[in-house]
Amino acid sequence: MAEENREEESGAVSNAQPSVAEETADETTAEETTSGETLAHKVAPNVDAQPGNASGTEAGKRGRRAEKVGIVASDKMEKTVVVRVDRLIKHPKYRRYVRRTSKFMAHNEQGASIGDKVRIVETRPLSARKRWRVVEIVQKAEK
Repeated sequence: MAEENREEESGAVSNAQPSVAEETADETTAEETTSGETLAHKVAPNVDAQPGNASGTEAGKRGRRAEKVGIVASDKMEKTVVVRVDRLIKHPKYRRYVRRTSKFMAHNEQGASIGDKVRIVETRPLSARKRWRVVEIVQKAEK
């Protein structure tokens, strides 16, 4: 009985220790890294250490930004337009389509004016209420 316990203990100890091949692989990787690099850079060179950074190929994995097409309702501000986006939803009770309108403040570098049909894309917050940017003018307003 005592001999079986010794065999189990010796087996457990040998399993807990890493093998010689594993130690040499880690040591060679550690030796190959230059100063200023970490082991993470050696394994994945395009990924930054901090999770919020999008650099290298990591930037391509970000989701697609939402795009909407609407009509410019106001251009009275200097570099901002108000874009009216209409959508049709089915009424839950009456099963008819109802038009719903949303207004978005969008950064305007393209020179869109009232009545233009524009494509806007979401972006980082640019001001207290402005989170969209005019990408293109789809159709100019008739004057």
